[in-house]
Amino acid sequence: MWSSFENASPRTVDALKAFWQRQTTPKAILILDALSLREAPWILEGAQQRGYTIHSACTTASELPGDTTPFARALGFGQRAKLQNNQGQSTNFVDAFTESTDLPWVDCATLIKADPNIIFWHHWPDDRMHHLAEQGAGYRVLAKEAAEVLTSDEFWTFIDKLSTGRRLVITADHGYSNPALFPDVYPEDQKTYLKNQFKSGRNNEVKEAETEQHWVPPLSQVLTTQHGNWNIVLGRKKWRSQGGYPSLAHGGLSLLEVAVPFIELSKPNS
Repeated sequence: MWSSFENASPRTVDALKAFWQRQTTPKAILILDALSLREAPWILEGAQQRGYTIHSACTTASELPGDTTPFARALGFGQRAKLQNNQGQSTNFVDAFTESTDLPWVDCATLIKADPNIIFWHHWPDDRMHHLAEQGAGYRVLAKEAAEVLTSDEFWTFIDKLSTGRRLVITADHGYSNPALFPDVYPEDQKTYLKNQFKSGRNNEVKEAETEQHWVPPLSQVLTTQHGNWNIVLGRKKWRSQGGYPSLAHGGLSLLEVAVPFIELSKPNS
């Protein structure tokens, strides 16, 4: 399944491009960095409670590897920082006012002006995910915080401002995994291979001089997969590494790292 992931899965980037082209009236895209399928029910329930019209709610696929920069490049912006303060320009999203920030939601609402077409990339929950990744109970903390954020008046005031007069899509560049629940890789030679290749990460870029594999796992124990110039950890695996393997991560090839919500909604009477 994973070997055909890129060809068989509906890409988030393609879905956003299609939305931008077909929506001839004012529109907005909100990218919540590292939003996973876990958080989608909070958004959907909140939208229903506040009387929003949910036009569609589905799952789309991140770029590989599931990291911020590959997604920004696929959108045509080069990197996330390029969107800050309306500096973002992409031939795929003509006439878009862009913003990228980690400001509180109240302050984000003040950044929304009268521009008809907006792409807003917020760094939450990715910034919190990385902050909590070294904590053994980081997932529980993040899950509680996500519920609080996505049911808060501050968040929905921002959504109200962003969706006023605009059709809005809420999605993410990638999701995240909870490696604290992953089984340890065994035996020792496989563990050593992954530690040497990835340290405590989930992917690395394959250099031309590194294409020769010094150890190839048997077919029944496939550990990694190569997509383009990237070697990616395949599935729910972790291993002992210096400093400990993070309890929250992204960039590997497991379902919750690469599958993200894609929710299209509009505000009543707008």
